[in-house]
Amino acid sequence: MRKQSEQQDLSRMNFYGPNLGYMIEMYDLYLEDPTFVDEELRTYFKKHGAPGSVNGGSAESRSSEVKIEGTDYGKVIAAIQLADSIRTYGHLAADINPLNDREKDTNRIELTSYNLSKEDLEKIPDNVLIQKSVPEVTNGYEAIQYLKKMYTKTVAFEYSHVHNQEEKAWLKNYIESGILDVSIDEEKKKTLLNRLIQVEGFENFVHKTFVGQKRFSIEGLDTMVPLLDEIIQSAVQKGAESVNIGMAHRGRLNVLAHVLEKPYEMIFAEFQHSPIKDLIPSEGSIGITYGWTGDVKYHLGADRNLKDSAKTRITLANNPSHLEVISPIVAGYTRAAQENRSRAGYPELLAESSLAIMIHGDAAFPGQGVVAETLNMSQLRGYHNGGSIHIIANNMIGFTTESFDSRSTKYASDTAKGFEVPIVHVNADDAEACLAVAVMALEYRSKFGKDFVIDLIGYRRFGHNEMDEPMVTNPKMYTIITKHDNVRKLYEKKLVDNGTLSADEASDLRDSNQKMLQKAYDTVPKTERDPDSNMNPPEGVINSKLDVTTSVEMNRLQKMNEDLLTWPDGFNAFKKLEKILKRREEPFTKEGKIDWAHAETLAFGAILQDGTPIRLSGQDSQRGTFAHRHLVLHDEKTGDELTPLHHIDGAEASFVVYNSPLTEAAVVGFEYGYNVISPETLVLWEAQFGDFANMSQVMFDQFVSSSRAKWGQKSGLVMLLPHGYEGQGPEHSSARLERFLSLAAENNWTVANLTSSAQYFHILRRQAAILKREEVRPLVIMTPKSLLRHPLASRKVDEFTEGTFQPLIEHDVYGQNQERVERLVFSSGKIGIDLIERASKEADNDWLHLIRIEEIYPFPMDAVKEIIERYPYLKEIKWVQEEPKNMGAWTFVEPLLNKLVPRGVEIEYIGRRRRSSPSEGDPIVHKKEQNRILTKSVTK
Repeated sequence: MRKQSEQQDLSRMNFYGPNLGYMIEMYDLYLEDPTFVDEELRTYFKKHGAPGSVNGGSAESRSSEVKIEGTDYGKVIAAIQLADSIRTYGHLAADINPLNDREKDTNRIELTSYNLSKEDLEKIPDNVLIQKSVPEVTNGYEAIQYLKKMYTKTVAFEYSHVHNQEEKAWLKNYIESGILDVSIDEEKKKTLLNRLIQVEGFENFVHKTFVGQKRFSIEGLDTMVPLLDEIIQSAVQKGAESVNIGMAHRGRLNVLAHVLEKPYEMIFAEFQHSPIKDLIPSEGSIGITYGWTGDVKYHLGADRNLKDSAKTRITLANNPSHLEVISPIVAGYTRAAQENRSRAGYPELLAESSLAIMIHGDAAFPGQGVVAETLNMSQLRGYHNGGSIHIIANNMIGFTTESFDSRSTKYASDTAKGFEVPIVHVNADDAEACLAVAVMALEYRSKFGKDFVIDLIGYRRFGHNEMDEPMVTNPKMYTIITKHDNVRKLYEKKLVDNGTLSADEASDLRDSNQKMLQKAYDTVPKTERDPDSNMNPPEGVINSKLDVTTSVEMNRLQKMNEDLLTWPDGFNAFKKLEKILKRREEPFTKEGKIDWAHAETLAFGAILQDGTPIRLSGQDSQRGTFAHRHLVLHDEKTGDELTPLHHIDGAEASFVVYNSPLTEAAVVGFEYGYNVISPETLVLWEAQFGDFANMSQVMFDQFVSSSRAKWGQKSGLVMLLPHGYEGQGPEHSSARLERFLSLAAENNWTVANLTSSAQYFHILRRQAAILKREEVRPLVIMTPKSLLRHPLASRKVDEFTEGTFQPLIEHDVYGQNQERVERLVFSSGKIGIDLIERASKEADNDWLHLIRIEEIYPFPMDAVKEIIERYPYLKEIKWVQEEPKNMGAWTFVEPLLNKLVPRGVEIEYIGRRRRSSPSEGDPIVHKKEQNRILTKSVTK
């Protein structure tokens, strides 16, 4: 049986819309044969009779209520279906295309399609079809006309894919209330026109002044700028202290000039390669992002304080040519800005304090998978940010490819439907409508904390860039465009015609704007004949020293370890896991050692006690892919979570570890963005297996490795990449060490391949210590799999309470007799431990010395040189690696070793031959090959 509240809902089902239609259908079946409907409906119909009452109520009271007099219930059902069809398919008949070069589909919203006439509809009360009271609507026919007006104008809506009934009802009521049609006042109309004049004037001035130069103009989507203005203003009114924008090239210079208020002088100087030092505004007004190698002007970002709100900062993120990859980064910016990390436990999240705006191309939104990845993350607990506003800058073409060749869907926005994101299509030629949907988007976000898509449909006035001739590839479209007035002309004519301002006043606004642009241009110094070609990094980057104290006192470590193993009363840990974790007492009470995961937990605890927040994410990172970490425990009876690091004594910062979605590109981008905005936080991303980092290669290439050189944007992001050959096949062996080394230059990051838990402890502590220093850089760590619990990789407590990170480690069992050593064997990572185990089986080893390079970049040249010079009778140096010869570290270290080797000493590579695939797929073949490498390395 239904609950009482559900029975009450049933009693109201005949009130409105499709519920009435359903009840009528069921009543017809009931009259034919009561057994055709379920028992509850039979009881209802027996008590209440026909569902003809507008207001419901008991059979006794219906005589005094409004009835649908003399109406064929089939017509009522048809009318309800028509009304719902208008809501669902009205967008197909809407005036949302400024070029009007597509046929509209009106069939689904015509009366004749439902066998209805005006007279039929006039017999139906209006509130059967619309719930919102509208003064000009008094019957069903007027209700249908009103719905057509609301759903088929220059703004159209798609929300039938939204499953949540509260959201759907809110969207319907907002649309049908007429709020979007409320006219703005005359002063705002003039301000809007002036903004359009500024947008158009800037593009025209640049087009004529810098002939043939790329600018990726906004023309055809001019209303994007006032749309952004309105979104930002609405966000500030709701308490936003930061607004983060991500966008590709199209219209970027105009957004920089007008939304970010980058001075015209600076933009013009960049066009003509003029010196700009004297043009940089005073500190605090606008920040322009330059590195030492720089970037093209339409990739650069900026940030500024909003004039009318001193506490609100607007940021346009730097973005390379990989278009949509900026979306998860901006999402990360925004989440970081919303969090208060100054307390132990989970950070406090204030969603209204920061807003993300993501501007997409119409070809890129459905075409690039990172968009769907970012949308998927939007409601996950580790990644949501209160809802992002998505604007599709829809010019109905991608370079030369028209929509019918670039997507398989009706609209560019259809990707968002799979994530139940409401979509509003708006004609970019209707400037006032653009402002109205901006407010709607912010209201929805504020109410439900979810994403919202504005499909801004316009066109592209010129080619993809200003050197293209679009008539070559798209003659039909561009024949229409060349004859089409721009939005400034259309809106100016509208205001002049309705008397808001005179033609002379409009002309004066244009002239004034033109004079301002000319004045700015005249201020710019002449082009430099010999521009500075010195692109060296700052001194603090070139000569950075990472000498910091990373050891932790014994009593502090021991107390922390006790806190980590003391759980609240009533918490029921999984017994097998509890037994495993309790072994972590042994390093402090017996002769036990600290393994990899234990060392990591202790490092995190000490970092939190030092006041540095920590954020770790990755697929299965809470437990650890290899069941080693267990930073989050689960009560075996209730499933409740416990994070022991939230309960250590003296922790003064937040700690979170999130299991990420099965996404690498978007998650790495998010974590990078989060780290940029929260540089005081130790942010770590872990790949499930190192090779999975392939899927986020664009993030490493375009952001993590090069952002500081291009844009001066610092990052201390840590990447944990499980790496090591254990016979598990290509994708579970290599983290592609060679790729990170190929990107290594100018001290841009640290690349480490570690072999001990103590080394891992110290390098994490070191990274946390430099986060706010000039020396900060990303950290790439090849982390182990089989070494996670290996006795030779585990270390005693004294290596944590003393010492620091070592760029290389010498195996002190061999090489003591300097006059006997003939061979130096260098390696990095897991194979270094394998070499120790293999060499220990040989009786005579005093001619051999084993060295493990723990930090491959920056390469420890001085330390290696000192070792080589130590042995006067050295004959050969071997570099040993598991990876094929064209992979791993060999191609990176060979030229460096050649600089150091004495004359007559041979350098030889030992490892797998050059391969196209990283490793064997058969574990037996793997063992055979591994044994060959090890034997050759440690035997004469």
